[in-house]
Amino acid sequence: MNPNPVGWFEIPVTDMERAKAFYQSAFGYGFEMMDMGPEKMAMFPFDHEQPNCSGALVKGAGYQPISQGILVYFSVEEVTQTLNKIEKAGGKTVQEKMPIGEHGFIGLFLDTEGNRLGLHSRE
Repeated sequence: MNPNPVGWFEIPVTDMERAKAFYQSAFGYGFEMMDMGPEKMAMFPFDHEQPNCSGALVKGAGYQPISQGILVYFSVEEVTQTLNKIEKAGGKTVQEKMPIGEHGFIGLFLDTEGNRLGLHSRE
């Protein structure tokens, strides 16, 4: 059994260029563009030889940004530093850095598309 059960995620966007610019500025990610049928996808970096999962920004019918529901957490070096970058890139902090016991720290933010997402760090 795989100890990390999530294998893929998709983040809905309404403005692909704005969303890509936000994630590039806040996290330093580069994207590979792909058309998947009628949907446009900006693929996050992925190394098939490493654990964990990757995903994509997706624009298309049936993809609507949402601020409630399932949360995807990005692993980062330090939550507060990343929340500061998110704010500068046009996002909004929803939950400041908060301890979660022996598991580290989390924070929540809204991206430029209105999606609520999380951050996780050990420090």
